[in-house]
Amino acid sequence: MSGNEPPKGPDLGQWTEVSRLEGATPFAGQVSGEAVIACRAGNDVVAVGASCTHYGGPLGEGLIVGNTVRCPWHHACFDLRTGEPIAAPALFPIARYRVERDGGRFRVAEKLPDAPMPKASGGPRSVAIVGGGAAGFAAAEMLRRHGYGGSITLVDPDPDASSDRPNLSKDYLAGSAPEEWIPLRPPDWFAEQRIERVRDRAISLDAGKKRLGLENGKDVEAEAIILSTGAVPIRLPIPGADLPHVFTLRTLADSRKIIAAASGAKRAVVIGASFIGLEAAASLRTRGLEVHVVAPEEVPMERVLGREVGLHVRSVHEAHGVVFHLGRTPQAIEAGMVRISDGTALPADVAVMGVGVRPDLALAERAGLRVDKGIVVDRNLRTSAPGIWAAGDNARFPDPRTGESIRIEHWVVAERMGQCVARNLLGENAAFDAVPFFWSNHFEVSISYLGHAASFDRIDVSGSIEKDDCAIAYRKGGKTLALATIGRNFERLEGEVAIANGDEAVLQRIVPQRRDS
Repeated sequence: MSGNEPPKGPDLGQWTEVSRLEGATPFAGQVSGEAVIACRAGNDVVAVGASCTHYGGPLGEGLIVGNTVRCPWHHACFDLRTGEPIAAPALFPIARYRVERDGGRFRVAEKLPDAPMPKASGGPRSVAIVGGGAAGFAAAEMLRRHGYGGSITLVDPDPDASSDRPNLSKDYLAGSAPEEWIPLRPPDWFAEQRIERVRDRAISLDAGKKRLGLENGKDVEAEAIILSTGAVPIRLPIPGADLPHVFTLRTLADSRKIIAAASGAKRAVVIGASFIGLEAAASLRTRGLEVHVVAPEEVPMERVLGREVGLHVRSVHEAHGVVFHLGRTPQAIEAGMVRISDGTALPADVAVMGVGVRPDLALAERAGLRVDKGIVVDRNLRTSAPGIWAAGDNARFPDPRTGESIRIEHWVVAERMGQCVARNLLGENAAFDAVPFFWSNHFEVSISYLGHAASFDRIDVSGSIEKDDCAIAYRKGGKTLALATIGRNFERLEGEVAIANGDEAVLQRIVPQRRDS
């Protein structure tokens, strides 16, 4: 999970020619035993820490865009002058260093203290956030980091809501990530930042008075309210779905329960070949369980990634002993068994449903907000009621590249939406225009995906899917809507910028459009 390794490369504490800082890649080296990158920022030379503060990714293999550097692993973005995180999953700053210049030479001197953040001068006097997951936490964190001094109340009944959710189906579930890695901040951080945590459920919202009614009978009022209620995992309405050995996977508590059940189990059935379902299958297989996957589609993830990638993912799982029952559905779950549509009875000490989620819209619907398979927001993430915002899996927003109204269920997207709302509460007029991004791990194969292609009329591939070295473009009407990669991190970073800028020439260079025969 962590990319922290002994630093490599030249000693940047020695004089180095500025001419070596060329192109869009950082110049990686070390200073006093710490990994550092040096880059140009306009006419200046700057130096910052070389390890991403998300998972420790190597920023020396990242991409410089203007005065920023982007991590090659999960696209965290940092300011090269201040070290400040600009875009999630970056939430902590990277170190910054003093740089000395002598004509055409530079050298990196001592580490500098974190750059002071300006005090926010505007914004509402109080903010209430419903939901402490990716979007809600990111909004609260950015408000405080940017000097917001008003009150912040975070309402969520789950004490572990502010967790690293992608890890719950990946390394943590597989047993290779300890629980101390999972919280986004330690418990005392909220008190230090004067963020009041209300561990209760909001059951009503008076949009005009901006008043939340809680399950315990109390009210929370604020000048601005952020709805980041997220989504709820779907539990299929079949006999036995509520038996104690049947689980869904959304929260840290869910993952803990699956781990506890798996510790004494031999066989697991995963229902659904979604990203979450297949990640759970890989994690349980890593724990040594016999794993069967039941899903109605003929090829896993074909709708999103296409047939060729789906077949490859299936082959990776099968090579590790996962057994698929595709084109089939579960009919009933019994103690120790899942019965499927072809009449087979699959032994199951543990059953996990990974069949998708539905957005949690109950609060917004009761408040009379505009809802259409998601809370409808504008480009700034405002809802139909003044002073009320929505961010995360529950929000439907305008895609700046297609004009379509879309809802995205990606962790990084939710975090960036929360950050966008925070900026706007502090007086910016920031449109949410981040390129959607997610990653999915399947044993040794990690697939990254950026952009959004609800449908596509062609798929072009550069490299070899079978050799886990490729970039795949999803196109419609000659336009690249999304890009998936296995390996090729730097090309994916270039692709993110190209999709954001509508630069089809770069996207065609990364994945040339093949000539149809």
